[in-house]
Amino acid sequence: MVWQAATRTMNPTVPQRIVDEAMERDPASAAAEYGAQFRSDIESFVSREAVMAVVSTSVVVRGALENVTYRAFVDPSGGSSDSMTLAIAHLEGKVCVLDCIVERRAPFSPESAVEEFTATLRLYGVTKVVGDRYAGDWPKEAFRRHGIRYEPSEKPKTDLYRDLLPRINSGEVALLDVERLTNQLIGLERRTARGGRDSIDHAPGAHDDVANAAAGALCLVAKPPWKPPQAIFGVSGITGR
Repeated sequence: MVWQAATRTMNPTVPQRIVDEAMERDPASAAAEYGAQFRSDIESFVSREAVMAVVSTSVVVRGALENVTYRAFVDPSGGSSDSMTLAIAHLEGKVCVLDCIVERRAPFSPESAVEEFTATLRLYGVTKVVGDRYAGDWPKEAFRRHGIRYEPSEKPKTDLYRDLLPRINSGEVALLDVERLTNQLIGLERRTARGGRDSIDHAPGAHDDVANAAAGALCLVAKPPWKPPQAIFGVSGITGR
């Protein structure tokens, strides 16, 4: 037996504005959380229209400005298959602004890529980068040799993408007009595991190295997101979803 009903059907005291705000931030997640909609195994993460609405047309890089604090995120690679990418961003009011994307496509020398990235970081006055914790210790040592501190990211990329989505949907992001970035963001897929947990990643055979670095940098400069209260009685029953 399964009992399927939306949150406000089960509990009318939940304000409609909470549901509306959740739908605006992440429609797919809110439909499951508040609307009792069953999730598909795979669905698109973000629409092309939403991404293109926050792209700064014809702007492929923004030069460093004085009195601006920049943050940087690196998606490391060993150089044999995936790209190694660097993204730099800053905050203007509520808007997370992407300033620079650097990509070294495979095959390449990791040490050479770190040297190139270091030169870019110095242009923006950045002395610390955050990056993928699954890359091991070599990025930390490689950047340290060039005077840059490397810290593992506290969040996996699924969380970075999830945090970025409401900012894209609300127009609180300014992306660069870089085709590989927009294509990778649009190509991301949201997969729902049997237990209901989401993962957000590229499609099989595709890549998201540029998108991962951009999401990381933008989330580093963003203000802490508003967290909605836990939904009450979205779906209940003897068998789970």
